[in-house]
Formats: sequence, structure tokens, C-alpha cells
Amino acid sequence: MNKKIKIALIFGTRPEAIKMCPLVKTLKENNSFDVSTIVTAQHRQMLDSVLELFEITPDFDLNLMKPNQNLWELSSDILLKTKEIFEKEKFDLVLVHGDTTTAGISALSAFYSRTKIGHVEAGLRTFDKDYPFPEEINRVLVDSVSDLMFCPTDRAIQNIKNSGIKKGYYKTGNTVIDALLYVVDNKPFNLDFIGLNDNLKTILLTSHRRENFGKPLENICFAIKELVEKNKDIEIIYPMHLNPNVRNTVIPILQNTERVKLIEPLDYAPFCTLMKKSHIILTDSGGVQEEAPALGKPVLVLREETERPEAIEYGGVKLVGTNKGKIVNTVQELLDNKNEYERMSKAINPYGDGHACEYIEKIILEYFH
Repeated sequence: MNKKIKIALIFGTRPEAIKMCPLVKTLKENNSFDVSTIVTAQHRQMLDSVLELFEITPDFDLNLMKPNQNLWELSSDILLKTKEIFEKEKFDLVLVHGDTTTAGISALSAFYSRTKIGHVEAGLRTFDKDYPFPEEINRVLVDSVSDLMFCPTDRAIQNIKNSGIKKGYYKTGNTVIDALLYVVDNKPFNLDFIGLNDNLKTILLTSHRRENFGKPLENICFAIKELVEKNKDIEIIYPMHLNPNVRNTVIPILQNTERVKLIEPLDYAPFCTLMKKSHIILTDSGGVQEEAPALGKPVLVLREETERPEAIEYGGVKLVGTNKGKIVNTVQELLDNKNEYERMSKAINPYGDGHACEYIEKIILEYFH
């Protein structure tokens, strides 16, 4: 009887959990694997809601979130805590996701322990170390130490090749589509608590990236004020990130603005349902850029650069940055121009067919056997 392949999946933020939980479930269903889940809890509250949604209980919970934690403290905690686990458990493969500090430092820790590393959502690049910060350097680091790189698109594979890596990369699509379709099909959520007006077009806004703190986020908020003043048939729903750098900017500008609802962060199931009900989505989130096109929703990206250019090329996403005038004009065009709206909403989603987890499972089996 063949020895089981001992795998650890490690993640710490809500976006990572969303994209890794379907993979946890897929691998656990295969008797060839001995699967452990490690969470750093880099985002405690938002992480837990996703674990509950996918009915996953971590085998190791490092619980590292602290108030006002900086990158030095978080990085050193992750490095030392994962060292203890890796030295004791002796995994055959450690899977990390994307570009978070959890992913970057956990991959480094696994490398130090001489463990094979798999990078889910490999190959994304902006080629600017400061945008996004620190994510761009995290993803480059993880790819450089990985043995298996599961790339969502052809462009991601080309980025890997261009970096000089000669093997270990595979196109799988993105596991976020697996997660999205699972939730939309199996976990529809009642949104009565938000109080959506069926007579208005809903515009969903999310903005929380570190590079947008301060003036860029102010510009976004003032653009929202102008849009609701110009258009009496829209409402804005903004689930605000818990970070005080977000709230201390947003609340003074948008609180008590007519047809703007500032709400608490949503768990993943209601957020998926809200995306499905939205007319347009404004975001600086990476995951939303991948998810919303799968639901036929035009996405305007509130960043100066994106490591996900494929959806822009396919037509479902536009990069608008944080210039107030450009945000207002681009949203207005989608509200006024039916043909442009339909063109974006019907664009092909380049991020996969909802079977990425199965492709990753097969690649891992072939690698070890």
C-alpha cells in the first residue's frame, strides 16, 4: 500500500481562505492524501466566517492577529510558529496561496525546512515592487522557492517563464471560481438586512488596499458622493473594512449621504449574493476582479495597476485608478450606455471553469507518483 502524501495548506486572510477552502475539501476527499489545515489568523474574524461557511476546522490555529500589528511582528511570528509545526510534522508538501504575508513567510519557512512547496495562484505580477505593497514581493518570493506553481492563466505562466523558472508551472484556472460557484449554487443568502431598494440600481463598492489609504480613498469617496447626486436611480453599498485607516477616511465623507449604505464587512456567502444582485462593482480587491466577471458584472478597478490584466483584455474589467473624475465618468458611461454595459457584462471570464481544485489535485498526484 502506497504511503499517503502528507500535505499542509496554510492561509491566514479571508481572501486566502475563500480560495483555499475548496481545495482543502477536494484533497480531503482523496484517500491518497493526509491533509492538514494551518491558519495564521492574520485576519481573525473575517477568516473564521469563511471556515464556518465551508465547514472546515483547522488542525493548527496560530491565532497571530494583534491590534495594530506591523509587518515585522507578523512576519517573525509566522516564521517561528510554522517552524515548530514543520519540524514536527515533516510534510511532503506545503501549499500556500497568493501574495499575503502569510503566504510569503510560510513559503520561506517551508523552504528553510526543506519541504516541497506548492503555490496556488502563482505567476501574478505588476512588476512594481511598491504596487501592491507588500504583495508584489511576496508573490515573487513564493514563486522563487516553489516546486509546483498553479497558475490561473496563460499570462501567469508566461510571467513565470520570463522570470527564468524552467519547470513546475501548470495552468489550472483560479480556485476562486470553484469557491464562487459552490457558494452561489449551495449557499444563497437573504439580504433583507441590508435593505436593498428593488427600484434602484445597486453599485457595490469595496476599497481597502494599503496603497489607497489617505488621498486616493478620499478621491473614491468624493466620486461616490458626486455619482449619487447626479443619479437618483442608484444606491451604493460599501461593506467597510475593519482597518481604521479605511474607516477614519470613509465615515466623515460618506456618513449620512443619501442612498449610500456603509455597512459592516460581509461574510463570503452574503457578499457573493450581493455581487450577483449588483449592477456595477467598484473595487480594489484582487479576488473580486476574478469573481465578478463570472457573474456577468462589469468591474471598475480602483487601482493604478493590476496583476490581473487578463479580464481587462477580455473586456469585463476596466482599470480606472483613484482619480475622482475618471471614476465618475466611467461609472456614468456604464449607467447611460446600454451597449457598453452589455459588452462588459457579456465578456468571457478568463479565470477558469470552476474545476481548478481538481486540476491541482491531479498535478500533485502525478508529481509524487
